[in-house]
Amino acid sequence: MLNNIALGLGNLFIPGNFIWLIVGVLVGLAAGATPGISGTMTVAILVPITYGFSPITAFILMTSVYAVAVYSGSITAVLFRTPGAPEAAATVLDGYEMTKKGEPHRALGYAMFSSFLGGTIGAIIFLLVAPQLAKVALEFGSPEVFALIAFTMVAVASVNVKNQIKALIAAFFGLFLATFGLDVITSVPRYTFGIPVLYAGFSFIPVILGLFGVSEALRMMQGPTSVGRAVKKARTVLPRIKEIKKLLPTYLRSIPIGIGIGALPGVGATTASFVSYATAARVSKEPEKFGTGIPEGICAPESANNAAAMGAMVPLLSLGIPGSATTAVMLGALILHGLRPGPLLFTLFPEFAYTIMVAAVVANIFIIVASPLFIRFFARIFQIPVGVIGTGILILSIVGSFAIRNNIVDIWIVLVFGLVGYVLEKHDFPMAPIVIGLVLGQLGEQELRRSLVISGGDPSVFFVGHPISVAFLAISVVILLIPAIKKLKSKFH
Repeated sequence: MLNNIALGLGNLFIPGNFIWLIVGVLVGLAAGATPGISGTMTVAILVPITYGFSPITAFILMTSVYAVAVYSGSITAVLFRTPGAPEAAATVLDGYEMTKKGEPHRALGYAMFSSFLGGTIGAIIFLLVAPQLAKVALEFGSPEVFALIAFTMVAVASVNVKNQIKALIAAFFGLFLATFGLDVITSVPRYTFGIPVLYAGFSFIPVILGLFGVSEALRMMQGPTSVGRAVKKARTVLPRIKEIKKLLPTYLRSIPIGIGIGALPGVGATTASFVSYATAARVSKEPEKFGTGIPEGICAPESANNAAAMGAMVPLLSLGIPGSATTAVMLGALILHGLRPGPLLFTLFPEFAYTIMVAAVVANIFIIVASPLFIRFFARIFQIPVGVIGTGILILSIVGSFAIRNNIVDIWIVLVFGLVGYVLEKHDFPMAPIVIGLVLGQLGEQELRRSLVISGGDPSVFFVGHPISVAFLAISVVILLIPAIKKLKSKFH
């Protein structure tokens, strides 16, 4: 292994390959920070462009774009309340609140350091134990995945909400949105109203850009805000050693969660960020502070989603199974370049496999090198009048939504959900449960129904012989009962 790692380092630091790594880092920063232009889309665009490259050079470029784009979505999430990438949706909850307090520099520093730490450790684990981790991930079946999603939804819906009923209504609204399109088992159309583009359901990006981006743009257009004044001089201030020590338990939980969930086929970094956020809130001594702009609310999702991005590479190279949407695109690129992913890849093409894994480590290290200058450029945007910025966010949200499927319906979707988000927030409905319901609803339904099909409709499949599933479901029930238990206690006291 040490020989193969040395071989990978030698290949990476060939001048031509290293230049493409730096290009990938810069492209990833720009792509992730542009609403609607996610890492997945950018990697997909690069596949035909890199066809004439050697496989090693092509995948150094794509891997560095993927690693960095997962992080850079947090920049606009923190500054503009508009996640540049889906993986940054959970970062909005505390990142933007910290910016509203006049501390964007701290929020950006927490996001950058957490992304660097999670991504680098995830990449090192990916480098050292990829085949073994892939085998463990295959033991995680449909009942376990469904129970994990149920726990995440319940936990996020109950974090720092003024009204538990409104939070649950928001969660069910998100789940309802996830049912639009073709039935996940029978492929029967549901709520499509004869509109062909709705056969694929609501695309996540137009909805989230509407709920967060367009609704915030509407507020900005109403006049100057304290956020704009705070961000004008934004810079990146890394957390101090004392702060890192305090956040160590959060990192020790979130990074393994990210790596583990990333390695699960088809689950992805967005799920990992919400699971990590929910877990951090559940174990916190002050869960009511989540969503008000605290470091843990930024560090948990950011370290987890970057670790998950690297974890998703594990089943891709070890088993030929994509762990996320981006790695699904990369699977196609592997085949296009004449490589067959799987255990034999490490035996027959160790030079390729270990160069890509080393490139993932180095690309994550470059996050902390290149980001400060990039963020200074972004902060200058706030020298423009706030009404113009709001209009710009509105236009970017519309263009980003249209770019996903090149369909005019997505423009209407982003505008409608912008108005919906604006109105719901006026009435104290939280946005996080809607987003998590939409993101995880389809996967949750798929795993629920698949489990029941396998068991012949017997619900005991979630309990008998599945201790992980039982644990997640039991915790979910307890979380739901906590408000009722508190009310009973207050009556007796």
